[in-house]
Amino acid sequence: MRQEAAIDAIVRLRIRSLRKARGWSLDNLAERAGISPSQLSRLETGHRRIALDQLTALAGALNTSLDQLVESANDADVVIRPEQDERRGLTTWLLSRDNGPGGMTVAKMRITEQAGTTTPDDFGVHPGRDWFTVLSGTVILYLGTRVIRVEAGQAAGFSTMTPHTLRADREPAEILCILDHDGERNHLGVDAHR
Repeated sequence: MRQEAAIDAIVRLRIRSLRKARGWSLDNLAERAGISPSQLSRLETGHRRIALDQLTALAGALNTSLDQLVESANDADVVIRPEQDERRGLTTWLLSRDNGPGGMTVAKMRITEQAGTTTPDDFGVHPGRDWFTVLSGTVILYLGTRVIRVEAGQAAGFSTMTPHTLRADREPAEILCILDHDGERNHLGVDAHR
């Protein structure tokens, strides 16, 4: 019941804030939503319960979706929490949600697995391209038979049809990477999260 009251209060605040952001009076929004100004005032102040038909009319009048008016008040839509894969020595923060622009995924990764610990089983191959820039530390990019050092401030882009894996050089490294759909599935195991 507490959570329901909290969501109700946030919905009321969102309606009022959206109305004020548009520079509308109670009369302006009430007319657009097809309700009386006194009814709208009671809805905004919590003196009257909001019915679904009123909520739908208000969302339409405010040019927003019903989902946006009633979305959860928790912080999951704002705070990006890391996911750890200790077996692979990775901590990942998915920075884009529900597929980023052009179907790309943006992620920050902390690599703790050290260079020199690679085996043939560590190398992956998949269609597409991967891109990353090193934020801190040094990354060793194993790309086929090549071993490439990518240092802080540098970036790399490569075809992922070449067997590849990343390792940190001596100290943990952090990267910002852009992955296409195949890279997202192969590197992050994202299909398991959705």
